[in-house]
Amino acid sequence: MQKVLAIALLTWKAAFRFRLFLVVAVLLLGAVVGLPLLIEDDGTARGFTQILLTYTLTTITALLGMSTLWLACGTLARDIEDCQIQVVAVKPIARWQIWIGKWLGLISLNAALLALSGFCVFVLMHYRAGRLPEAQQAILRNEVLVARGSAREANVDSEIARETDRLLRERLDRNPVSQVDLPEVRRQILEQVKAEYQLVQPGYVRQWEIDLSSARRSLQGQPLFVRLKFNSAEKSPSGTFAVMMQAGAPPKPPWRSEPLSLAPDTSHEIEIPANLIGDDGKLSIAVLNPNNTSLLFPLGDGLEVLYREGSFGLNFARGLGIIFCWMTLLATIGLASASFLSFPVAAFFSLGLLAITLSSSTLANAVSEGTLMGYNSETGKTGYSIMDHAAIPVFKVILGVVNLAKDFSPVDALSTGRSITWETLLRAGWQIILLLSGIIGGLGIWIFNRRELATAQGTQ
Repeated sequence: MQKVLAIALLTWKAAFRFRLFLVVAVLLLGAVVGLPLLIEDDGTARGFTQILLTYTLTTITALLGMSTLWLACGTLARDIEDCQIQVVAVKPIARWQIWIGKWLGLISLNAALLALSGFCVFVLMHYRAGRLPEAQQAILRNEVLVARGSAREANVDSEIARETDRLLRERLDRNPVSQVDLPEVRRQILEQVKAEYQLVQPGYVRQWEIDLSSARRSLQGQPLFVRLKFNSAEKSPSGTFAVMMQAGAPPKPPWRSEPLSLAPDTSHEIEIPANLIGDDGKLSIAVLNPNNTSLLFPLGDGLEVLYREGSFGLNFARGLGIIFCWMTLLATIGLASASFLSFPVAAFFSLGLLAITLSSSTLANAVSEGTLMGYNSETGKTGYSIMDHAAIPVFKVILGVVNLAKDFSPVDALSTGRSITWETLLRAGWQIILLLSGIIGGLGIWIFNRRELATAQGTQ
């Protein structure tokens, strides 16, 4: 371990020698302090959160990510190209210890920079929050500077899939279709079935049963927040639609809201009184649509109940922990690339992998549609090509690997006051650091062990 720590210390010295630590620290502090000063918020809790949390944490993640990849590729590749690694390799130290030492140096460097910038964000946020109007401060305390758990109704994907398959079989018995058109027919039936669960016709009521039994005791006397989102195919003259809510569970008297004027395609939070949960731990919420047009409440985020679960400080620290997991993975990718590539090629290769990760939504869309051609709005059909048979399985594998690291949203969770649980942080550590970084790091160490370091670099 002493040899590994010695290499980690040399990595720190290299970062200071090339002024990287100081440059990145200044850029991070500029993003944390300068950005909120240059972009003034609108005086609302939402605008305050957008600048102080969303913008700054996103900028911190981007700056740290780029600097991590750059230093990870450079610290090993440059040592090999400049023939400096031979001086270390001839000493009584294994190559895997050199690789691990550089990795530990990089992640400890990231930990220091992330802790510094995170501390500045936390202090500045509480300082600037005191300058908001009292009403906005209350919103900030209830919706942002808090760790809130969420609960939704039970997942109905399996029921939707069974109903879709049943209707598809009936449709094929009446009117057989070709194998090429079968995916499109199933997609249309699936959308029809989902509409039955999501669509609320004019004058009708949609009811949700939310199970809060796991947090029932801690919610005694605590107000709850209902997060509501809907879509509408038509526009209203005012741009909003009337919605009425009722919440409660027998035998307790229900709570009813006044008519609410809400805009579509936007998330709205409505506070409901405490102690409305039934004896079975369930909360019943009904939404009435008094408009002349149908409203669609998406299954994923149409309605959820938010409740206080912990403090913001600890939640913020767990969010930084997930960002640290991301930086650890980037350091591993950079070092693994530099184990067999020159510095510019390793940097280009690492950035290419990062670009694939950022374009995962495109891959997900192709996988969900089962084709590279996409949906044609003019013909009303989904196109197919011969490449789909080879590309879609590959996309599924890539998407599965990418989602192991990307399936966490600490910035979004913090900006909306959602709780980042210890379970989420441990799962991020397992999937990102132990699994992905372990596999990539093991491959990088294996390549580095087999690489001929004495080869003249100029003749390669």
